Amino acid sequence: MNRYSQFNIKTPERAFEGDKVKISRILNREIVVHHFKIKDSKVKAFKEKGSGKCLHLQISFNNEMHIIFTSGRALIEVMEQVPVDKFPFETVIIEENGMYKFT
Repeated sequence: MNRYSQFNIKTPERAFEGDKVKISRILNREIVVHHFKIKDSKVKAFKEKGSGKCLHLQISFNNEMHIIFTSGRALIEVMEQVPVDKFPFETVIIEENGMYKFT
């Protein structure tokens, strides 16, 4: 008899919930980051000028779930360092010298 674990089937990524919001809407406000993923950007300008990556953030703000997309290199680099067992976490995203960063 076969076992499911032998099939090497990967569970599909879970979909993020909520409406997409612009990062400018949540700047300087307390948010909760629940999950993230980093994918190759589909935006031509980001591929040419930036890292070519896009950060997808699942957040809650005002007790509602939202999704933020950004190609901000500083945020991407930081999120890659957050241990999986530390989610969710509270933070504020600020803009400093033209870059977004967590505080």
